[in-house]
Amino acid sequence: MIPAWLSFLDALLAVLAVLVGILGAHFGLIAPLIGLQIFLLGFLLSVLAVLTGILGLIRTASPKRRSGLPRAITGTILGLIIAVPIVLIINRVRKYPPINDITTDVSNPPEFVHAETLPANRGRDLKYDRAKYAVLQQKGYGTVAPLKLNAPPAAVFAKVKVMAAAIPSWRVTYTNPDTKTLEGVATSRIFRFKDDFVIQVRPDGNGASLVEMRSKSRDGVGDLAKNYHRLERFFARLAASAPSS
Repeated sequence: MIPAWLSFLDALLAVLAVLVGILGAHFGLIAPLIGLQIFLLGFLLSVLAVLTGILGLIRTASPKRRSGLPRAITGTILGLIIAVPIVLIINRVRKYPPINDITTDVSNPPEFVHAETLPANRGRDLKYDRAKYAVLQQKGYGTVAPLKLNAPPAAVFAKVKVMAAAIPSWRVTYTNPDTKTLEGVATSRIFRFKDDFVIQVRPDGNGASLVEMRSKSRDGVGDLAKNYHRLERFFARLAASAPSS
């Protein structure tokens, strides 16, 4: 009987923790990182609910303990509903390196200028740490290259500004037409994590352009490849609608 009750209670606590973590972070009631930590606590409770639920199912197989069977079943099912999707996500992203700063040029990355003045970034070092990130980026993602477009930098930068401003989860915070640099903040959909990004259009000779980009998370050690995918998706959109020379 005790395992059945424990499974049921653990499952209820897991559901509560997951909801509090997601909703609290999404609506700004708690910090995103705190929300994620509460969410992960819910995951651990769901695993415990499954384990104690299985034990409860075994224990309540006896006719004398059959009254605890519904609680064991409920706890096990609720635990699985929470645990299984998270396990699948973990299995999918575990191949990515534990870094949260991605750039198209590890030797001469575009650096943040305006982002360092934002209140949320005060006291944080936004300089690219090549020794910390470059090798891991290469191992985890292969060659992350700038996007080459056969159009003059001015035309490409104009397109970059329009496309960046049109992405709902992005907020452009700074543009410099002289250096053809744009900075902004990207907000994740669920936990509302903030990532800083910078895009710079550089000349590549004969009127062509190189679009360099860097995306860096403010929280955590790893980013579940969010920065890499942000870069790849933006480049794909830009290449599909790039101005011609």
